[in-house]
Amino acid sequence: MHAVAVFPADKRIEVIDDHPEPKLERDTEVLVDMLEIGVCGTDREIARFEYGMPPEGQRHLVLGHESLGRVARTGSAVTRVKPGDLVVTMVRRPCPHETCRACRAGRSDFCFTGDFKERGIKQLHGFMTERVVDDQQYMHVVPASLRAVGVLVEPLTIAEKALIEVWDVQERLPWTAAGSGDGRGQHAVVLGAGPVGLLGALALLLRGFEVWVYSRGAGDSDGAKWVTSAGARYLSSQQFTAAQIAEQIGNIDLVYEATGAAKVSFQMLEVLGTNGVFVFTGVPGRRGPSECEEDLLMRNMVLKNQLVFGTVNAGPDAFANAVEDLASFHTRWPEQLGSLITGRHELPAAIELLTGPPHGLKNVVSFDR
Repeated sequence: MHAVAVFPADKRIEVIDDHPEPKLERDTEVLVDMLEIGVCGTDREIARFEYGMPPEGQRHLVLGHESLGRVARTGSAVTRVKPGDLVVTMVRRPCPHETCRACRAGRSDFCFTGDFKERGIKQLHGFMTERVVDDQQYMHVVPASLRAVGVLVEPLTIAEKALIEVWDVQERLPWTAAGSGDGRGQHAVVLGAGPVGLLGALALLLRGFEVWVYSRGAGDSDGAKWVTSAGARYLSSQQFTAAQIAEQIGNIDLVYEATGAAKVSFQMLEVLGTNGVFVFTGVPGRRGPSECEEDLLMRNMVLKNQLVFGTVNAGPDAFANAVEDLASFHTRWPEQLGSLITGRHELPAAIELLTGPPHGLKNVVSFDR
C-alpha cells in the first residue's frame, strides 16, 4: 500500500508504495479504509526528526494520528461497528506492565510507566495510508452526517478530556454547577487560535461559558472574525497584555492553553482569578530559559485557591464526548466548523504539508473514495 513514512535513522520522509497490506488476525479486529488524516504540529515535529519511533524491528514509521475511516470488514466477534460505518480510531495503546493501574483499567492516557505505544507517533504505524486494522475497542462511530468534519474528532478530544477534568476538580466548589458541564456565568480564556484552540472555544461556548480567545493575530484578522462570528470575543496580543485582559474580563475562572508558548502562558497564569483553573495542553519547544514571577505565581495559587494541571492524549470518554459535541457544533456553527478545514490534499502533497511552511488552519490528506 501507499503510505507517508518517516525514516528516523536516515533523516528522510517520503511516500512509500510497499507498506504491507493489513489483515484481520483476531475476531475482534476491524479493517478500515482510510478517508482523511489530519496534519498537526506533532506530525510536523516528527517530520523534523525531533521524536517519533518506528515499530520494533522496522526502519520506518507511518505518520498520522488524526483519522477518519470507513469500516470495510469486521472479525466474527465485532459488535461495536459494522461495515459502512464511519469511525475514528484512538491513538494510544496500553503499556504491558501489570503494575500500571491506569492501563489495566483501560485508561492508557494516564499511563504511569511511559511504556505506552501511540499510532503514528511511538512504535505503532499511523493512519496516513490506505487501510488499517485495529481492535474494535479503540473505534468510535461517527454519524454519516459528519463525514465532512469527522476528522476533527481527535483534535477535539484534547478539549474534551480537559473539560472532564475541570468538572471533576471544580466539585470542590459546591455553589457552582460543578459536574454538570454548565459554565454559565463563568469566564474562560483560550490561548491560541489554531484548530485545538478554536475547537476548545466552541466546546466552552456550548457549555455556556463567556469565552475570550487570546492570540497573536491582529484584531481584524480572519481568525478574529471567526471567533466573533461564533459568539466569543477576540483579543490580540499585539494590542493587549495579560494584565489588561484581566482588567477587561474580571475574574478569570478558566484558562485553556492551546499554544505551547510558555511565556504567554505564564503571563496569563499570573492573572488567573480566584478559584480559577489553568489547563496546559501544549508542549513548548526546546528553547532557552525564560523569566516568570515565581513568588507571585506561588502566592496566587495558595491565596486564591487556584488549580493548574496538564493533560495529554484522551480516553474513551473524551472520544465519545467529542463525537457528541461535534454533532452539536455542526448544528449550531456549521459554517465556522467547516471552515476549520482549510485544505484537502492528495497523498503526494503530504510531504510538503509536513515539511514546508505552515499555512491554513487544518490541512487534511484525503483518499478519494
